Amino acid sequence: MMKLLFLGDIMGSAAREAVARQVPIWRQQWALDAVIVNAENAVNGKGVNRETVQLLLDAGVDCVTTGNHAFAVKGEIGCFEEFPTLLRPLNFLPKTPGKGSCVITTAKGQKILVINPIAQLFMTQQVNNPFFAVDNLLREYTLGGNVDAIFVDFHSEATSEVMAMAWHLDGRATAVIGTHTHMPTADTFILPDGCAYQSDAGMCGDYHSILGVRREQAMQRFLNSYIADKKMEPAKGPVTLCGVYLEIDDKSGKTTRAVPVRYGPHLIESLP
Repeated sequence: MMKLLFLGDIMGSAAREAVARQVPIWRQQWALDAVIVNAENAVNGKGVNRETVQLLLDAGVDCVTTGNHAFAVKGEIGCFEEFPTLLRPLNFLPKTPGKGSCVITTAKGQKILVINPIAQLFMTQQVNNPFFAVDNLLREYTLGGNVDAIFVDFHSEATSEVMAMAWHLDGRATAVIGTHTHMPTADTFILPDGCAYQSDAGMCGDYHSILGVRREQAMQRFLNSYIADKKMEPAKGPVTLCGVYLEIDDKSGKTTRAVPVRYGPHLIESLP
């Protein structure tokens, strides 16, 4: 049995430090074979840089996914070429730097294909159809064949689009987990043909905030017609880590157990 942990959007410096502290502990306690983390909000709430990627890799993270803010940090676009396990959305247009999938190998020699598509509904980027992009990629890979697991981080605003992707890939993917909305959903389950699902993994950040942003800043968007300072700063209070823990059949690559992960001061705790 393979054990995999996925953590949702890291929001700011306090969150990335909390993730770096906790991942080595959980790797040992839960005998994890792989850890995947979404870090698209890790630097001041938008983007990722070399220092952050290295911090996470040193802590025991195997793959770093992102989303619509992947390239938000100026001067750091090159890190998507430098780190082979740092992903940007799969279905960004063809000339975009970096790649949207990779294969990681566990200490036991198991191969995990990680795919990082971005949704179309309510998103601002020009992207190709994520369903077709994933289908094209899966022409090269077979679950339980040349890869032992296929994990999909689907960065999406609409839960309906994430759920559609999960049903589209049931039997062909180990898990489809949503990111982007920063709120963990209460719908963790396993589809009939072994694909684990959760609409959103939730963020790693301070939940005494508004989606990880300082409350007093974020509320101005709802209380005023004109906002002089549109910069959103991450809240820096105590961090809650959110994600999903999976147990995966060694032969089929299908999920046999899926548990939401919530660890910290502000949400009702859920651990494997």
